[in-house]
Order: sequence, then structure tokens, then C-alpha cells
Amino acid sequence: MNDAPRTYDVIVIGAGPVGENVADRTRAAGLSTVVVERELVGGECSYWACMPSKALLRPVIARADARRLPGLAGAAQAPLDAAKVLARRDEFTSHWKDDGQVGWLDSVDVDLVRGHGRLTGEREVAVATPDGGTVRLTARHAVVVATGTTAALPPMPGIDDVNPWTSRDATSAKEAPRRLAVVGGGVVAVEMATAWQALGSQVTLLVRGDRLLDRIEPFAGELVADGLREAGVEVRFGANVGSVERDGAHGEVRIGLEGGARVTADEVLFAVGRRPHTGDIGLETVGLKPGSWLEVDDTCQVTAVPGGWLYACGDVNHRALLTHQGKYQGRMAGAAIGARAKGEPVDDAPWGAHVATADHAAVPQVVFTDPEVAAVGLSAAEAQQAGRNVKVVDYDLGQVAGASLYGDDYRGRARMVVDLDRGHLVGVTFVGPGVGELLHSATVAVAGEVPVDRLWHAVPSYPTVSEIWLRLLETYRG
Repeated sequence: MNDAPRTYDVIVIGAGPVGENVADRTRAAGLSTVVVERELVGGECSYWACMPSKALLRPVIARADARRLPGLAGAAQAPLDAAKVLARRDEFTSHWKDDGQVGWLDSVDVDLVRGHGRLTGEREVAVATPDGGTVRLTARHAVVVATGTTAALPPMPGIDDVNPWTSRDATSAKEAPRRLAVVGGGVVAVEMATAWQALGSQVTLLVRGDRLLDRIEPFAGELVADGLREAGVEVRFGANVGSVERDGAHGEVRIGLEGGARVTADEVLFAVGRRPHTGDIGLETVGLKPGSWLEVDDTCQVTAVPGGWLYACGDVNHRALLTHQGKYQGRMAGAAIGARAKGEPVDDAPWGAHVATADHAAVPQVVFTDPEVAAVGLSAAEAQQAGRNVKVVDYDLGQVAGASLYGDDYRGRARMVVDLDRGHLVGVTFVGPGVGELLHSATVAVAGEVPVDRLWHAVPSYPTVSEIWLRLLETYRG
């Protein structure tokens, strides 16, 4: 059956964390808001990405830390209890039920329409509901696309017949395969290799290039590769996959590499990138190409659609494919929509109240491997390619007193990139056990453009790992 048309101030397509943040801000601005979701409210992050992956990785990292401490090292040699780790993972995904997230929408007075939403024209969305009906929605002010991305598979003959794992399978699997091949060298690849090796799989990591994490400082990938090998992962660089085939419906997978080598596994995970979830959301009705990334300005308005009513937030705009960055965009876009709806000025100057400036200058990311990687802003190479006059400062993180206390034989490295013309940091990278919790201090320094001279007066507590800041600044001054 078809419901009567409904009109709201704002329609949000996609009820993941990005869409939720948009809706929260538009409701705070007093605008009636509806979100459309075809799967689970809470989206990829809650059920198939951030939360389940980190629930799998936390016991792995805790055990690795314990093994660095006399008094605990012996007790930490036993294998992980995989069943309990997976059960805890299931708790963090709410057993793939979204009652709690739906309750939150209710608490902030945001309506929910379940089903597949498609644009049908300017400010119009039609939702095909699970019961076969259609709900037609019209927006007075804005429609926001927050549909995210899905795993990309290479165009390889027969790949669909192999039924390969994607990131969703890797975070939701019910047991560890005996042998797991992971294709890729990015964040998903190294995190899932870390997790499943510790949970009992023999992991082979097949990397097309010659390094891991190639968007971060080179030493990060080197230290992570060392950690993976020490954990028992076989890491192969220059391994370009040319073919895959499975022996029957549930048999082993045979992976052919260029050059003739072969790898056999019980499952194969392809972690080779993401593509926008825009193939069937009606982009053609507003002059856009289905399946494309949506280019936006800093308020997240889609630039190719006239009238300023269409917005795109999160991974779908390809600015920074990270949950926290998408949520940030949602907050900024929601505030901008509210201001425009009320006829108020939009603060669109850099670092203004309605623009996602940090997407360009201060994107933070943590890679939850052993060792961890934490980075924000520009790498040294990116800063130099941008024509900045920079000084690169490195320090052995293991030489800091707090790191030595954190664990014996602590290995790590820190780098800060200083813009000499402007006198502030444009990038910081930490690699080492536990460095994820250091990152926000670096993010504040980069986003705040804190002068290096003022950082001298931010005194780190002794003996903490944060004393790395003092050591970096001392090295910078010479």
C-alpha cells in the first residue's frame, strides 16, 4: 500500500552515524526531520565496521601489552578464547539489532521510514518499504545523502563464484577459518590480519605494492609489517592477484598470483577499497550519474545540483572515509541547513561554524594493529608536495620514560611536520603500543594551529608517553 505523501523540513537518506548526526543538528535547529534506512539504524560502523572490528582487536592488543610486562608475560602466552572474543563482539553489535538506535531517534523526535529511498526529483524522495508499499517524502529545505560506501571487489573473472569475504564478512564471521588469505595493504587488511591471526587463523597477507598503509608515513607500514610477521602472519609484497577459484561450494580457495605463484586458503578477504553506495538512489533524476561520488563544498552542499537543496555527508562525498570525519561533516552540514532555513548568515570562512575545514587540514586516524598507528594532518611527503616550507622532526618513541614503563622492549617512532613559514604543526604521526590515546593532543595542535613556541608551555606529565611532545620540541629547537 502507498501512504499519503509526507512533508518535512529535512530528509536524510541513510541512518548510519553520519545521518544520525545530521538529523540531531537539524532537529536542534528546530527543523522537522525524517531519516530513511534500508538496513539497520546505526549503519556500517555500528554493525560491520568500527565497533565489531575494534571489539575483535581489543583482546589482541591487551594480550600483546601484557606480554611486554614481567609478571604478566607468562600468563599471557595462552591462546585467546576465540568463542568469548566473538561473543563480546556480538554484544557490541547488539546482536545485529537496532532497537537502541531507533530509541535514540525517538528521543530526539526524528521520524524513521524503513526501506530503500530514491530521489525522484527536486526535494523529493520515494521509499520502497519492506511490505511492498511506497512512502513519498518531500523536503521544504534539504535532502541529505548519507548512504556511505560498500566494499569494492576487483573485476576478476569468477570472483563472485568464490564468494569472497568483504569487510562485513571479516567483522561478523562466526568462527576463525583455518587459513585466511587477505588481499590488500590498507587499514582493513592489516587490522583484520591482526585480529584473525590472533583468533586462530593462519593468515597470509597479499600486498600488491611494496609497503603497507601507503597513505601514512612510510615508517608506519614498516613497523606494522614487522609486528604482523612476529605474530605469525605471512606478509608478501609485490603479490598481484590474477585469479581466484574455489573447489566446490565450500572447498578451499586457490589464488593465482602474477608470475605463477599460488596460495591456498579456506577463505579469502578482499580489502582493496570502497565504492560509493549511490548506484540505486535516483541520482539520474537530478542530473547526476548513478554510482558516482558526490562532490560537495565545505558546507557539504552537492555542487553539481542547482538550488542548494541537496547535501552529501560522510564517505559518499569521498572527502575523508572515516566515521568520525563523516559525523563531523554531519554536524557542520546540519548546522548550515538550519542557518539557511532560518535565513541566518552562513559562516563559511575556514574553521567557521558551518564548514568542514578539518577535512582538508586535520583528519585524524588510528590503525588498531600491534603496534598502533595514529596520524593527523599531512605526512611529510604531502606537505612537501603541497609546496610548504617544512621541517620534519623524528624521535624514537621507545626512548621516552613513559614508553619504557608501558612495556619492555617498547618499539615506536614519532614524527611532527612543522610549517616553518607559519610556525605551527601541519602533521603528526605516532607508531607504537597504546599511541591511539595520544592522537587527540596532536589533533588539537594541528586543528588549532597552535604556535610551536606556545607548545613549549604545554608541559607533559612525567612519566607518561605524552612526554614525546617535549622530546619532539627539543629536537626541533636543537
